Amino acid sequence: MPQFRKKPVVIEARQFDGTRESADDICPWAGAQFRFAPEPTPDRKALIPQLVIPTLEGDMRAEPGDWIIKGTKGEFYPCKPDIFEAIYDPA
Repeated sequence: MPQFRKKPVVIEARQFDGTRESADDICPWAGAQFRFAPEPTPDRKALIPQLVIPTLEGDMRAEPGDWIIKGTKGEFYPCKPDIFEAIYDPA
């Protein structure tokens, strides 16, 4: 079976740490919205900070620790930290 290697590409990315300061940095850059959403627990009392990122596939949520990536065509999307670390190295 033929195999292919992903072309090396340099991207811009910022990590959302859940703070208002982090959101204030990312929201204007990515066109995102900051909000608090119920944590998926039975009591639903805890609120977790989230960013709502408009993507080519529709709105996606980013939670603390997630990376927000600006793609090669200017599109934005969230990425979980373990995936980000497996794919990207500092340039």
